[in-house]
Amino acid sequence: MTDVTLLTCQAYFKPDKITPYIQNILFEEQLLKSALEEQGLTVEITYWDNPSYDWSKTKSVIFRTIWDYFEKFEEFFKWLDEVKHQTQLINSYELVKWNIDKHYLKDLNENGINIVPTYFAKQHTEESLLDITKKMEWNDLVIKPAISAAAFQTFKILNNQINDKEELFQQLIKNRDMLVQPFFETVSKFGEASLMIFDGKFSHAILKKAKEGDFRVQDDFGGTVHDYSPSTEEVEFALKVIKACKSAPLYGRVDIVWDQEKNIYLSELEIIEPELWIRNHPKSAESIAEAIKKIL
Repeated sequence: MTDVTLLTCQAYFKPDKITPYIQNILFEEQLLKSALEEQGLTVEITYWDNPSYDWSKTKSVIFRTIWDYFEKFEEFFKWLDEVKHQTQLINSYELVKWNIDKHYLKDLNENGINIVPTYFAKQHTEESLLDITKKMEWNDLVIKPAISAAAFQTFKILNNQINDKEELFQQLIKNRDMLVQPFFETVSKFGEASLMIFDGKFSHAILKKAKEGDFRVQDDFGGTVHDYSPSTEEVEFALKVIKACKSAPLYGRVDIVWDQEKNIYLSELEIIEPELWIRNHPKSAESIAEAIKKIL
């Protein structure tokens, strides 16, 4: 029986064409695979929706680059409900189900975490974007689906565009719950920091900056990644976020932003399939491997 199966998606499983973006994915995959093998564990790599893979023949499954799941939710949820009975999921089934929907932010806020202010708009709501803006006393906005990844259907809307973007909002709200948030101008100035937490301990951090004229920090949209040394306060904040989860994730990424006074806000918590920038800190793969070895 295999000890560990690393999950990816079809696009990154033995790709015919290797772009620089895919090369980063494959490099990190090999770093983690090698670290696990150094712990004496056997490792396989496959894509989550592989119809011929026998999940009962592996002791554990680690969610990594399954970056197409949000485009086929029904299939993913069905697979998830089936595979949980066949092997051990890392992170756990409970955590994955909870973290998929960004309503987890509400739970964390109720547990004392300072989140980016968020209005949770229910699917089919009769409220307009203008109604929400007036109620919350916000100006410029960001809207995003409650279930999404990689800035999927995420839009920045300036105050003078709200009426013009009402049709867009109504189209989106027909199909899914949406989050409405005030736009933090400071993201363009300070960027967004990601702090990696492995086995309850801070590992490393990076700073993401959007390209000029954009607000999305993801490299998919031209954002850049820089090494980052977080303050003690920022590390403590990230650890507090992890402790506020329903149960302890083995690995996670805490994304933070700041206001003009440099107060810290949780932007997102990623514990399903986070980009972990292991390639920036190759030794960090050992921390994950050691934690998995302990579990097994």
